[in-house]
Amino acid sequence: MMEVSIIGIDIAKNVFQFHGSTKTGATVFRRKIRRSGVLHFLAEQPRCLVAMEACASSHYWGREIEQLGHTVKLIPPQYVRPFVKRQKNDMADAEAIAEAATRPEMRFVAVKSAEQQAQSMLLKTRELFISQRTQTINMLRGHLAEYGIVVPQGPSHLRKLEAQMLDEHETDLPLTMRNMCIRLFDHLRLLDWQIDDLTSRIEASAKQDATARRLMTIPGIGPMCAMAVVTLAPPRESFRKGRDFAAWVGLTPKQHSTGGKTRLGRTSKMGQRDIRRLLILGAMSVIQSVERKGGAAEGSWLNRMLKRKPRLLVAVALANKLARMAWALMKKDEVYRVQLAA
Repeated sequence: MMEVSIIGIDIAKNVFQFHGSTKTGATVFRRKIRRSGVLHFLAEQPRCLVAMEACASSHYWGREIEQLGHTVKLIPPQYVRPFVKRQKNDMADAEAIAEAATRPEMRFVAVKSAEQQAQSMLLKTRELFISQRTQTINMLRGHLAEYGIVVPQGPSHLRKLEAQMLDEHETDLPLTMRNMCIRLFDHLRLLDWQIDDLTSRIEASAKQDATARRLMTIPGIGPMCAMAVVTLAPPRESFRKGRDFAAWVGLTPKQHSTGGKTRLGRTSKMGQRDIRRLLILGAMSVIQSVERKGGAAEGSWLNRMLKRKPRLLVAVALANKLARMAWALMKKDEVYRVQLAA
């Protein structure tokens, strides 16, 4: 009887599709198993490689399957797609996952720990509340503008907007309109409290994490960005050099080269969006700080770039440098040294 070497699993809500194969690729079994019997079935199998797509609940299953003694590898779904045969179904997907896992140059996703996923939810929840606050502010400004109540943009002017809305002598708002605005302003105060509370939690976590403390020594990387890198980025061993990490974040240009001619386009915007956004915001804060002080040092890279390129383009280029420095500090377990950077 052939011994299974690789098991490909197509994850679903209730019914999982399994494809077992040997080292040579010969099929050993194809089975559909309900969610409740997945771990029991895998416990009966010899220790082997278990491959899944990196999708919803894959990290949970990865941790549970690793406890059974199997080796788990998660594959990005876009890398599995080329191995799917003509018909798209669960059985073909499971077979494609098993086939993709055998490729020597395949890229895998590291299984996240439960603590990493908890920190990830903390970051995502704060981002959600910030998005809801922006939506609420825009809604208030839009509706009140219909009654001639307009103030300058920015959260700092909300008190002025609320004061004008409550002033019955200056504005003639319908009672229903006034009540809805009061509800929205109360909702904004609740969101502000939630955001401040989550921000303090993230900052406290950054102070307790050794890697985050080293990353925060880099100008432009604060507690949010440092915790995003620690939580959301793959292990540092996944990249050979800082340039590979910057490419994973999505801060390198797209290539469309052929015939020996190199054609570079816009940034790829691949990888982790949250890390890329925070790095660009941090780079922009560095540029603004330099401009407030009278400009970058004459002859420096930043000074030459700001003279020739738009500020946002320079911010993206600086974010690329920040990503490389972050990987170097994580790889060497060191801190940012200003004298060497200068």
